[in-house]
Amino acid sequence: MLAISPCSRVQPRCTSISNRRYRAAPVAAAQADFTGTGSSAEARASRRAALAALVAGVAAIPQRAGADEKAPRQGEISHTDAEWRELLPRDAYAVLRQARTEKRFSSPLVNEKRSGTFVCGGCGTPLFASETKFESGTGWPSFFDALPNAVALEPDYSIPFMPRVEVRCARCLGHIGHVFDDGPPPTGLRYCMNGAALLFEPKEA
Repeated sequence: MLAISPCSRVQPRCTSISNRRYRAAPVAAAQADFTGTGSSAEARASRRAALAALVAGVAAIPQRAGADEKAPRQGEISHTDAEWRELLPRDAYAVLRQARTEKRFSSPLVNEKRSGTFVCGGCGTPLFASETKFESGTGWPSFFDALPNAVALEPDYSIPFMPRVEVRCARCLGHIGHVFDDGPPPTGLRYCMNGAALLFEPKEA
């Protein structure tokens, strides 16, 4: 796994995440000024949209659909591949266990605005609070922070010309998405998640 602290040498830039640190992917679209508003915010949105289109296009090529699907994914919660296939819906299995990328705007969680918690679709681990969700314009559920110790980070070179940082559930190591440094304040991060890898639990009234 990508070392959380101190910074690994896998990636060229360090970014703080909830008192932990990792090296963010050197994506040109992610080198935005996070402190401004107005035109800079529009520029970030434009860059996110361009990056999303690029990733979606590459994801259409099966052998480059996502992170390394052969990477070990046996965490604290583990099952055989046959058991995962039986336990998970087909789209969730493709994302969580094969590191595939769902189509943009295909998940109803993109438009989920209720208060609650987004949990791992594989093991139910709480991953993101609804308060950290924001509209990124990419077509995937996006968050500016994860819950403490909820996710594990791995370097991802499945797209040779665009190194990224993969986000996994810390307990079952299922693939959830990627994190980029073109998000909004206060973290400047964008956790770009696959809705098929998540479940939403509304806050009790």
